[in-house]
Amino acid sequence: MKTVESHPSKLTLTGILGASESIARSITNTIDDLAPDLQELSHGIHGIAEVGFEERLSVAFAAEFLRYRGYPVQVGRYGLRTSLRAEAGSGSPKVAVLAEYDALPGVGHGCGHNVICAAALGAFLGVAAHVDKLGGSVVLLGTPAEENGNGKELLARAGAFDDIDAVVMLHPFTGEYEVASFASLAVRDVEVTFHGVAAHASSAPHMGRNALDAVVAAYQGIAALRQHIPATDRLHCIITEGGSAVNVVPHRAGAVVEIRSLDPAGLVDISQKVQDILEGAALLTGTRLETNWDPFPAYLPVRSNDALATRYHGHLSSRGRTITLETELVGGGWSTDLGNLSLRIPSIHPTVSISRETAVMHTVEFGQHSISPAGDAAVVDGAVGLALTMADYLADDRLREQVRLDFEAAGGAVDVEQLLTPPAGK
Repeated sequence: MKTVESHPSKLTLTGILGASESIARSITNTIDDLAPDLQELSHGIHGIAEVGFEERLSVAFAAEFLRYRGYPVQVGRYGLRTSLRAEAGSGSPKVAVLAEYDALPGVGHGCGHNVICAAALGAFLGVAAHVDKLGGSVVLLGTPAEENGNGKELLARAGAFDDIDAVVMLHPFTGEYEVASFASLAVRDVEVTFHGVAAHASSAPHMGRNALDAVVAAYQGIAALRQHIPATDRLHCIITEGGSAVNVVPHRAGAVVEIRSLDPAGLVDISQKVQDILEGAALLTGTRLETNWDPFPAYLPVRSNDALATRYHGHLSSRGRTITLETELVGGGWSTDLGNLSLRIPSIHPTVSISRETAVMHTVEFGQHSISPAGDAAVVDGAVGLALTMADYLADDRLREQVRLDFEAAGGAVDVEQLLTPPAGK
């Protein structure tokens, strides 16, 4: 669970004005005028509900929504057939807003990605209509498979963000939880297989090497490790294979281990400890270990940019919403592939409430809130908040400099691919 605390802004952003009042008003009016269409888009994406990497109808719907309004769209770039890119303006600086539109198997849009998609398109259209007065460029990137494949990391490795200076997006939430500067956990998986030797469990057990024993030993080791990791971090493990006949020594057994950490360095440290436990279990049982680290790329923690978050905080507050600037994670939490981008490029990932009633994400109930009147309002308010933040970034070089300084102070650009190298075996 997350605990949300209210903090004063870290930044006063003295001397930073952002976009002019007249341009901000025009952008807001553009999005407000689009509200019925954006809400229809949100409901449409919700009804399609396609899982990651299979969002063909969803991306086609979003692309046609933009083409109808005169913006060229490219679908299927960067090696992902359900990616999307649209652009308006010219040259640098270049700011991108990200759309997600994948759903969950059996649950549909239980994470509200229909809201993310519609708000992102609204924000893009609001800025694009006035980008000539702001300077630079605004980009919409549709990023597949947030739920099951880390589409943003795959896009980044293919060069989709090489020309992008800053990134914004939002995520729906329920209850009173609205925050401009969002924290999340890193997460990575390792698929584990132990190979033993089959034998008759009664007449010749001494001839066998029990792979299930190896999995059980590994599970117990991981359970012991849970006592000695930070309170924010998490370890999960399930046994996926344990033998096929009770009178045969299992020659093969498997598990999946998932690691979550608030800190990239913590993720690396716990990953190595898990690897050591797995190797110890193999040594203990005389079995052979096989690991498949990161069957899809690991998700890293979100590093929120203070200057961008502060601007978004002000703009969403002006829509009559009560929004906290920062969040504090004190025991668990969820993960997003935006984290991988936030260690490369200044980024924000605020939340917007789709219901004052609390509903758990990844449930049908949460998905229903995403197409409720409150969910529809969140689409428009979120689009305005993102659009005005992007407009400020394009219009004001002082804000861009503060964004850069905040990013460097937080550690600057990280070599994510190097960071996610699988742990070394002994």
